Amino acid sequence: MDAMEKLSEHLKKRRPELREIKKSGQKIIGYTPNGYLPVEMIYAAGALPICLARGGDPEPVSESLAYIPRYIDTFCRCQIGYRVMEEEVLYQLPDLIVVPVSDVNERAIADCWDYYTDLETFRYGVPHNKRQDAIDYYTGSLRLLKEKMESFMNTTISDDKLKEEIKIQNRMRELFRNISYLREPGKTPVISSQDFIRLHHASFYADRVTFMSILEELYEELKQKQVEESGKPKAMLTASTLAMGDYKIFNIMDEIGGEFIFEEAAEGLMPYDHEVSLEGDPFLALTDALFVKRVPPAWFRPARERVDYLLNTIKERQVEGLLWYQLLYRDGYDIQSYSFEKELEKTTGLPFLKIESDYDTSERGQFKTRMETFTEIIKQRRQ
Repeated sequence: MDAMEKLSEHLKKRRPELREIKKSGQKIIGYTPNGYLPVEMIYAAGALPICLARGGDPEPVSESLAYIPRYIDTFCRCQIGYRVMEEEVLYQLPDLIVVPVSDVNERAIADCWDYYTDLETFRYGVPHNKRQDAIDYYTGSLRLLKEKMESFMNTTISDDKLKEEIKIQNRMRELFRNISYLREPGKTPVISSQDFIRLHHASFYADRVTFMSILEELYEELKQKQVEESGKPKAMLTASTLAMGDYKIFNIMDEIGGEFIFEEAAEGLMPYDHEVSLEGDPFLALTDALFVKRVPPAWFRPARERVDYLLNTIKERQVEGLLWYQLLYRDGYDIQSYSFEKELEKTTGLPFLKIESDYDTSERGQFKTRMETFTEIIKQRRQ
């Protein structure tokens, strides 16, 4: 059995296993998938983190309209739907929900969970720029999280314990980075983009020891893997949210004979580009890795950092086009897409396609038509 099969078998058993873990008295902390929460803090407090990152289903979006306005981002509307429908096990397990509030959409999740459910909700702020006062604010937010976890778990989180957890998470970040960069620029990847995304989603609720072992094994397998060049159009994917279960565009890309060879998203991926320093104050180190060095979402200012990152990555990865995937009412992405498309055309001449989803089943046909046109343009440019 190869590593991906082992992971699949583990995940089939994981939800029932988590139910038993909760029955045993283990505290479970749920959190949102924007990457601004260090899970090291939760582990160091003796609790078990679960990232609530499911999306792609139309039913919870419709269900949410009884609780939250339609003009909130689709993924965020989904989150209240999953909780009140009581069909997804992961949303019924947490004893505490932690929401790093990075924009009005994330705040809406926290407000709805707080008001409409019996779950205790803790939130802290994530500022929208990287000036020194904002950096200090984020560090202060992490210290507030520490105080909350200590109070909730009736424990003390020492710097040494936190650094032990950081070291473990650093190895996971390193493995994700190593696997990602086995995908050589401009070539058919040794692991599909969808499988790579599914690895991130698995990390959100898999047993950490088991998952780390599988990642180690997978990395060794992929290093030995020989892949023939497919000749398929090669695109980069950038997204506001890549939710667990929202694989529509990956499936369509496979059907039409194209492939994504790199991806970036504000939500839904575990940030893996930067490890957390084990020297000095761990809170300053976490701030540096998770906030200062991290590529910001589209609603951060100034926007130049994200734009430059995308343009540089497009060049480095030797992609032939960019697919911009955003969810309805994620306005920061919608606004940035207009100027970015013009700059991409001016600086690279590469094709650009913006897809906007509301998790509606009727979207698939038009998505496929537009993505077919996108890949045909890439083929024509080759000639």
